[in-house]
Amino acid sequence: MFIERPPLFYRMLFPETIWRLPCKEKTIYLTFDDGPVPEITPWVLNLLDYYNVKATFFCVGENVARNTELYAEILKRGHHTGNHTMNHIQGTKYSVKDYIRNVDAANELIHSALFRPPHGHMCFGQAHELRQKYKIIMWDVVTRDYSKKLNGERVFNNVKKYTRNGSIIVFHDSLKGEKNLRHALPKSIEWLKEQGYDFKLL
Repeated sequence: MFIERPPLFYRMLFPETIWRLPCKEKTIYLTFDDGPVPEITPWVLNLLDYYNVKATFFCVGENVARNTELYAEILKRGHHTGNHTMNHIQGTKYSVKDYIRNVDAANELIHSALFRPPHGHMCFGQAHELRQKYKIIMWDVVTRDYSKKLNGERVFNNVKKYTRNGSIIVFHDSLKGEKNLRHALPKSIEWLKEQGYDFKLL
């Protein structure tokens, strides 16, 4: 649905949702969606350790249930986690009640006050209910590492083109984005460091 940076009109529909954070110093917030999965999340964690970078992982509840030790490892290494629903469901296809039930089920495993809707899709009623319990985190830059139409270098170029001070950047520690992620993530971290950006947690 979205291009690399969400359009202003969509941000205005959900003004209490966090898309980007104001920062006086050069700061970005690195985030990962859809994990944890054993095929790629450990590699991400090791890479982040190598560069001494912390990130926030928005996890799918069913993946946490399958990979409890890996989820614990994310926290052990000093990263933050957020809720990405139990089954990676699209909000516009569910009632408010059923959607909130799915989110709350995931939080029985994730235990976080942060929430990000899969695909960025949610209706007004869902957003209203979610704000009673969670801080809704969207993004300022989605790298599109999951896209079969992009290669890793184009994903890296998205980071270079759209990142600005306070950006919340989305990668995916999932199988669909693995090839592009392995190419673009190390190059992106190195470039962001070269530009003087500090990496902070949500």
